Amino acid sequence: MHTNNPIYFDHASSTPVHPDIIKGLTELTTAHYANSESLHQAGLDIQTMMRKSREAIAVMLKVKSDDLYFTSGATESNNLLIKGIAFAYQNKGKHLITTRVEHSSVLDSFQDLESFFGFEVTYLNVDQEGRVRLEELETALRPDTTLVSIMAVNNEVGTIMPIEACAQIIRSKSQAVFHVDCVQALTKIEFNYDLVDCASFSAHKINGVKGSGLLYKKDRVLYHPLITGGQQEKGIRPGTPNAVHHILMAKTIRLAFEQATAKHAQVLEIKHYLLDAFKSMESIVVNSPLHGCSDYILNISCLKVPSQIMLNWLSSHQIYVSAMATCLNRDVRPSHVLEAMGIDGGRLNGVIRISIGYVNNLEDAKRLLEVMEEGIKKYGRI
Repeated sequence: MHTNNPIYFDHASSTPVHPDIIKGLTELTTAHYANSESLHQAGLDIQTMMRKSREAIAVMLKVKSDDLYFTSGATESNNLLIKGIAFAYQNKGKHLITTRVEHSSVLDSFQDLESFFGFEVTYLNVDQEGRVRLEELETALRPDTTLVSIMAVNNEVGTIMPIEACAQIIRSKSQAVFHVDCVQALTKIEFNYDLVDCASFSAHKINGVKGSGLLYKKDRVLYHPLITGGQQEKGIRPGTPNAVHHILMAKTIRLAFEQATAKHAQVLEIKHYLLDAFKSMESIVVNSPLHGCSDYILNISCLKVPSQIMLNWLSSHQIYVSAMATCLNRDVRPSHVLEAMGIDGGRLNGVIRISIGYVNNLEDAKRLLEVMEEGIKKYGRI
């Protein structure tokens, strides 16, 4: 029998904070409040803990600790890397490349460079599964291309990009820096960071705290600081650091890896259960690719009920999903990702993103389907 406990299927937007992180947050905030730049013992203790966190993260990601920098989140990391690298290399060229399906923090960064700083940006098309076309990437590369940014996993439909193939093309055909938004990839898919020059991460997508992020930049990659006012994070991200969050980032990533190992089969079972059910429902079309897709994201269209009506209906039953990427949820525009995939008409109007987390179980999935079917009967257009 179903209880009235809330059911949360919006983990691609944000995740519940792991209990061990909450405990650590309380203990560290109470005991360690000094400025990490202070030269007294209290400050030095915090510096040491931050260094150990950075070193532990480097081991888990198989990168150099000197190439990791703490930030407030992936939006900041994306902005710092894209703009900071573009400015640093502008004397070598002002041509940049990204895709049409990136997160808004990436797309808006490129549009800012294009509109106000005289850069030329090529926006790569994707195929019907949301995957970048490799031949188009190869054709787009030029002698004056200085930066390419392609996400690892799409946040709306879950498509896994061919990062290894992209890296090979970029390295063989250009001198461009390769940036990857790894927000939906971290701990969820295998990823070789040697393939890329820089990457962006966020803690609150992997059961960490909001306002905590990370960027990875190989030392050889030039960078022009966007923020000035101190030498914290070697000047790449100056300002008094949110030390407690940075210290907890290592534990956040470690716990996320452990959860992925322990509960991946459960996540996959839920996704397959939902997929099988949706395939038998005439009014539902699955937008996520069936292969080469994150196991944690399932994007569908309800042909008979608009997104907002279905979202509100589910929300009234304490079932929480997304109508599209959260950063765009209050925008009336249709999904730029689905449009780039060639999806139009009624499918754009009825988009729902279901993103699965470690707290979910099959009973949650059954309840979601039950309430969705009730909503289609109640609000469905003939």
